[in-house]
Amino acid sequence: MGGAMDEAPESAGRGEVSPYARSVEARLATAMAELEATEKGVAKAEAELRQATRTVRSADRSVEVTVGPQGELTALRFLEGKYRTMSPGELSGAVLDAYGRARTEMARQVMETFEPFTRPSTEVPELTGVDIDWARIFGPEVLQDPEERARQESGRRLRDEIDEDEER
Repeated sequence: MGGAMDEAPESAGRGEVSPYARSVEARLATAMAELEATEKGVAKAEAELRQATRTVRSADRSVEVTVGPQGELTALRFLEGKYRTMSPGELSGAVLDAYGRARTEMARQVMETFEPFTRPSTEVPELTGVDIDWARIFGPEVLQDPEERARQESGRRLRDEIDEDEER
C-alpha cells in the first residue's frame, strides 16, 4: 500500500500546500476582496443617497414637490399663484401628481445606485449578487416604463374629466 497515497500526508505535514488548497485559498482571497469592495461601495452609495433629493413640478406647473431619499416629502411650493384659481380637487390632484412622480423618480435613482450590487461576480461565480424585490419595496409602478405610465395616467385623467362633466 505504499506509493503516492502514503506521501501526500507527509508532504502536507512538511508545510507544503497542495495545488488544490492554493486554488481554494486564492478563490477565497478574491471573494473576500470583492466582498470588501462591495461593502465599501454600498457604504458610499448609502452616503450619497442620504443627501439625495428629487424635485418635480405638477403637469399643470402649479405645484413643485421635493422628496428625500426615502420618498418623504421635504418641500412643497405653490407656483405663480396658480393655486388661487384652482378648485380644491384640482389643487390636491396637482400635489398628488407631483408627489407621486417625485417618489417614483427617487425610487428609480435608488435602484440605479444599487444596481451594480445586484450583478453576479465575474471573478467568483458563487457570488451571485444581491436579489432585491424592488416592486415589494417601492410598489409595482416603479418597474413600469415611465412613458407607459405617463400614457396610462393621461388616459385616467381624461376619464376623470369626462366623469366630472357627466356629474354636472
